[in-house]
Amino acid sequence: MAGLVMLSLQLLMLLIAANGSPVLAKRLFGKHFTLPVDGGLRCRDGRPLLGASKTWRGMITATLSCALIAELIGLSALFGALFGLLSMLGDLLSSFCKRRLGLASSARATGLDQLPEALLPLLMGKYWLDYAWWPVVLVAGLFMALEMMASPLLFRLGVRSRPY
Repeated sequence: MAGLVMLSLQLLMLLIAANGSPVLAKRLFGKHFTLPVDGGLRCRDGRPLLGASKTWRGMITATLSCALIAELIGLSALFGALFGLLSMLGDLLSSFCKRRLGLASSARATGLDQLPEALLPLLMGKYWLDYAWWPVVLVAGLFMALEMMASPLLFRLGVRSRPY
């Protein structure tokens, strides 16, 4: 039981790294290295495929930061890299859905903003590390709650450009 609690904390740490490193990279690099993942493509509905805020810089920093942190906390760098990449793919899926729903990239969509980027890597982790289902539910729920509470604080501190 203690091992699963520790693993849950490690997984939560990786989700926070995947979610936070693109924000920190934006603060560090500004407008440099901001090539959008979708290349500026638009769908038939005239809306962006993903949006300009989904960049290769964010994908790379999330993947690399999770690889580094995973190695530091006793998980493999490969696991961490895949975890970070899947988290960002979940974030891209979320953005795609928001654009199709007509929501702007700055629009808040509780659940849709957090769950895809948490569940994709956690499900990979369940397969890779063979843990129970409750850490998936627990960590996804904690991540959602923490993200919703931390975003306004990070906005007030000047780390985020939007309060969510």
